[in-house]
Amino acid sequence: MTEESRTATFETRHADAVAAATVADALAPDNTPQMHTASDGDVVRTRIERETTGGLHASADDYLVNVTVADAVVADARTDDPATDATTATDARADDHDATDDENDTNANDTTTHDTTDTHE
Repeated sequence: MTEESRTATFETRHADAVAAATVADALAPDNTPQMHTASDGDVVRTRIERETTGGLHASADDYLVNVTVADAVVADARTDDPATDATTATDARADDHDATDDENDTNANDTTTHDTTDTHE
């Protein structure tokens, strides 16, 4: 991207590290080369870079819908399965996500934090 590109970084907090890793995994297929998503503990961070403000707005809008749906699906799956335990082997998934992408994190112009934990009550 050029020096004139627009960027936004979103941080969303989830129930725990496993939920955050699952949400990050669910979002990854929709990411373009100008998007980076990673989880760190119970937080998912996504950085979006676009050439135009309109393109950034459209991508951000799509992302926010996707992250809200992914979080709701993870929460519903946990509610539907009483055997779900955050200390099971799926905890290893959270360890596989690296939220440190210094190049992307230091170039973000706008940072917006959204807490999705209360959106599906």
